[in-house]
Amino acid sequence: MTDPSAPVPRYRHIIPDWDAFADACERPLPSVCRVNTLRCTPRQLVRRLADQGIVAHLLPWDDSLVRTNVSIGPTLEHWLGLAYVQEATQALPVLALDPQPGDAVLDLCAAPGGKTTHIAARMRNRGTLIANEPNGRRHPSLLANINRLGVLVAAVTSYRGDSFPKSGPYDRILVDAPCSAEGTLRKEPSLRRGATQSSIDRLAALQKRLITHAYRLLRPGGTLVYSTCTFAPEENEAVVAYLLDGSDAEVVPFASPTAFSPGLADWGSTEFPVSIHGTVRTYPHQIDSGGGYVARITRP
Repeated sequence: MTDPSAPVPRYRHIIPDWDAFADACERPLPSVCRVNTLRCTPRQLVRRLADQGIVAHLLPWDDSLVRTNVSIGPTLEHWLGLAYVQEATQALPVLALDPQPGDAVLDLCAAPGGKTTHIAARMRNRGTLIANEPNGRRHPSLLANINRLGVLVAAVTSYRGDSFPKSGPYDRILVDAPCSAEGTLRKEPSLRRGATQSSIDRLAALQKRLITHAYRLLRPGGTLVYSTCTFAPEENEAVVAYLLDGSDAEVVPFASPTAFSPGLADWGSTEFPVSIHGTVRTYPHQIDSGGGYVARITRP
């Protein structure tokens, strides 16, 4: 019998070590920030925080991520743009994208700017970065973060993601898609029971339009990363499978630097292509963070 108090019970049969997952969902999220390497080094930030009595240490799987005993949001270091407060799992899509200096990069769903500014740091402020956000009400936060973190290569646009102008092509495209956000249940208790099926289906339809349009903007040999912060297979593996079925796209396995689970082989009566095993699921108990999904795709 399903425990009515369990988090997102529809996923019990796919989440490894269910008890550890359920326990993690009860704990508050740890305070984590990403060092803005455009302004300082990780060790410089740790020293500055230590001078204020803030205990900070680098995460072992990515030394641009720092865990602290308190949030650094109120600190001068945050105001100066030396760091960006985020969940650790939110670094994985940009690590999978692996942007390089000189690249032409499109962040199709950019606000509030965490991944945009991470991309710019990985590019060392060299190249072209389009930060697209269709919702104009989210532009102030996006622009504020771009300016605060010293990003010089980003241009902000406001097109619908599924009809972004066919300019380019782009070397790398990130589709951090609007989703049901079930992976944020540690900070959003209303999501403990999971999203409604109607919401999942509505978002999956949008996600399929976004990923297929983004793929058309990608140059041959380029990298497209599709990511969400939800557990729903309809919004994750099924969306990638939709792209694979309608194009020559190929999944490139992403060797996550930290604990993860591979993409699902099936969901319900639907079997997914074997290559989707090379995509990545993360759960709160695996890296003491939120949950999400990352797929890395290339165009032959």
